[in-house]
Amino acid sequence: MVTSADGTLYGYRKMGAGPGVILLHGGMLSSESFVRLGECLAGDFTVYIPDRRGRGASGPVGARYSVVRDVEDVKALVAHTGADSIFGLSSGAIIALESALAIPALRRVAAYEPPYRVGSYDPAAWAPRYERELSRGKLADAMFTVMKGTSGSRLLKSIPHSLAVPLLERGLRENERGAKPDQVPFRELIPTMRFDAAIVNETSVSLERMRSLRADVLLVGGSKSAAFLHAALDALALLISGARRVELRGLRHTAPCNDGKPQIVAAALRDFFLMRGARTE
Repeated sequence: MVTSADGTLYGYRKMGAGPGVILLHGGMLSSESFVRLGECLAGDFTVYIPDRRGRGASGPVGARYSVVRDVEDVKALVAHTGADSIFGLSSGAIIALESALAIPALRRVAAYEPPYRVGSYDPAAWAPRYERELSRGKLADAMFTVMKGTSGSRLLKSIPHSLAVPLLERGLRENERGAKPDQVPFRELIPTMRFDAAIVNETSVSLERMRSLRADVLLVGGSKSAAFLHAALDALALLISGARRVELRGLRHTAPCNDGKPQIVAAALRDFFLMRGARTE
C-alpha cells in the first residue's frame, strides 16, 4: 500500500518478477477483476494491480474528485515501485493515458478502449438516469442503466428494466453472499460508476492534449466492441504520433477481465512492454 498526494491510501496486488507493469481496471471492477491478466504477465513482469480509490483496499474517493486524483495515485505507485509501463481498461485506460502525460517515468502506455466522447455520441449519457436511481437506493436499476448505456448490444438495449431488474437484484444478493474476502461485491461497486462518468466528461473536452504524449503508446480494441469505442481509438491514433493500433479479433470490451480472454490481451501487452527502444525525446 502507498500513500497518495492527498493522504489517501492506495492498495494494490503484486505478483511476478521482472520490469514493473501497472494494470488499471475499469468501471464497476476492482483489482480482483485483473488477477488472471496479471497471472498471464507475471512470468515476464512484476505486475501491480491497484484498487482505484473508493474501491477494495484503497481509501475513499474524497472531496472535489477529478481525474487528477487518480493520476496522483498512479504517480505515488510509480515512485514506490519504479514501474515504467501501464495498462488500462475503459476509464482505467483514460487514467493510464492521463498518467503518461503527467509522469515522465511512464515510458509505455497501453490503452484498451478508452470511452472518450467523439463526435455526437455521449458514452456517459446514462449518468443522469443512473444518478436518479442511485439516489432512490435502486442499485439493481442503476446497474442495469449502466449496462445498457455502456454496451453496444442492441439486444441488451431492447430489454426493459421490468424484466432485467428482478434478476439483477437476485444476482446482487448471491454475489454478496458468495464474495471472498479479497473480492468487492457489486453492491459496493455500483455507486462508484459516477466517478467513471466524471472521468469521461472531464477528459473528453481536451483530447487534443494527447498530441503532446511522449510515451510509446499501444491502442488496443476488440473487433466485437461497440462502434463508439472504435471511434475513440481512431481519434487517438490520429492525435498520438507513432501510436500502435491493435485490433483483437472476436474480443469484446471486457476481454482483459477474468471472465473474458485475458490470455489474448496479455500476449499483445507482453510484446509491447518488452519492446526495445522506447522513445525518450
